[in-house]
Amino acid sequence: MDDTQFKATLEMLIPLVINEIVKSRHVDEQEAFELLYSSFLYSKLEVESTKLWHLSQLTLANLLNEELETGTINFPQEA
Repeated sequence: MDDTQFKATLEMLIPLVINEIVKSRHVDEQEAFELLYSSFLYSKLEVESTKLWHLSQLTLANLLNEELETGTINFPQEA
């Protein structure tokens, strides 16, 4: 996947993940963006080679919640 395609994929995926974070953590969109963008998960998500971008928005939100609650992430095998 080239850089342009990857950026487009993230631009479509991030709002879906934000929506899941809003629902699961009962926060507003601004706080959800802040939680995601400041996370270790996002630092890995924005790297194409990790292939995290192919996970569902629900899985990504659950991984963020895991990070926030435990300080660690157990990435799925398919990632």
